[in-house]
Amino acid sequence: MPPASPLTRWYLAFAAFAAGLALVSSQPIERCWGTWAAIGYAAAAAVTTAAPHRRATALGCAAAGATVAPLTWQTFAGLPSRAGEGPLTVVAQAGRELLRHGTPYLPAGLNHVLAYDPYEPLMAVFGLPNAAGLAGWPANPRLWLTAAAVPCGYLAFRLRGAPQPQAVHNTALAMASPVLSLPLAVGGTDLPVIALLCASLALADHAPRRAGLAVGAACALKAIAWPAVPVIAAMLAAGRGSRAGWRFAATALLTGVAAMTVAAPAALLAPDAIVKNLILFPLGLTRHRTPAASPLPGHVLAAAGPAGRWAALILLTGAALTFAAWLALHPPRTASQAAIRLAVALAALCTLAPAPRWGYYGYPLALLGWLGLSRAGVFCSYSSERTVLTPSASPAAASVAGAVSTAD
Repeated sequence: MPPASPLTRWYLAFAAFAAGLALVSSQPIERCWGTWAAIGYAAAAAVTTAAPHRRATALGCAAAGATVAPLTWQTFAGLPSRAGEGPLTVVAQAGRELLRHGTPYLPAGLNHVLAYDPYEPLMAVFGLPNAAGLAGWPANPRLWLTAAAVPCGYLAFRLRGAPQPQAVHNTALAMASPVLSLPLAVGGTDLPVIALLCASLALADHAPRRAGLAVGAACALKAIAWPAVPVIAAMLAAGRGSRAGWRFAATALLTGVAAMTVAAPAALLAPDAIVKNLILFPLGLTRHRTPAASPLPGHVLAAAGPAGRWAALILLTGAALTFAAWLALHPPRTASQAAIRLAVALAALCTLAPAPRWGYYGYPLALLGWLGLSRAGVFCSYSSERTVLTPSASPAAASVAGAVSTAD
């Protein structure tokens, strides 16, 4: 019997993770996703084992089990979800406040957890369809978060040298993987941020200014994207000179600030509300604590009292300074190296943050997965006998990069 292909092994690993989550999770939505996803991934593994050339069929099985079935079940069964209702509720509420007051951050009424908005102002835009009075799926922020993520993910693969069919296949496979399909099912808000970070890394080699625009947009959605700015700036400074690095950083900073200002112009009139929502609440320093409380080192320390909370903040600051020194002394030279550095930084941040959640590890995993899919010819949706070109040799990469560079 021939050995299982790498794609089959990945589907089996996905199935094992999904089945384990379905067995151990206490949250209905996660058990629902785990059950359906395990079936879909197992079917995909069976298809790639029996007919290795039927990768599109296998991908359809995986997507049906990991995305379509759980979302359909939620819609028609009215499944309660402690994991998913919070973020989507906050985004929808932010959209309503933005429409009424010009800012999602109000200084009054912070009397329960869901009253806080820990996201950057641009995230509230995804709640505007709900605020405008739409109903059903068109009103659900999840739809618009996904709609923003998919084209950015496609661009990230296309710019790495994937031909159009391969870029479509890789994007669909990424969306069907547990790293992205689980947040989609439980109502997470990370998909467009992850996609923008991958797109910015893909753009950095050929169009640094466009990369700055992408990173700035990601930073205007969630603060977790800000570490990408020094990482990519260090890469550009090492390869193109310090002026290129500073120019990129300035573009990213100005884009992020401009996007946040345009999205919530009245937010500047209430700086105390900004501090409470964007700084104190994520750090667990408000009266109502964030429900993000995974038993990771940062949270364990922060839960030990005031001394532990300060110890967690000092440890996080020390890790940030250590990473900055590493970045300065050994800067990345390529987008791949920058992606790995950023994955390390975000993994450390997730581990040491005072109020972390397991879902934050989706960021480093997604960055590494994007690199793996960009490099791996074994995941091609076309014949495996076709020559797999490197990004630098790929005609698709050359044409897309040339067009972007000319426009930049």
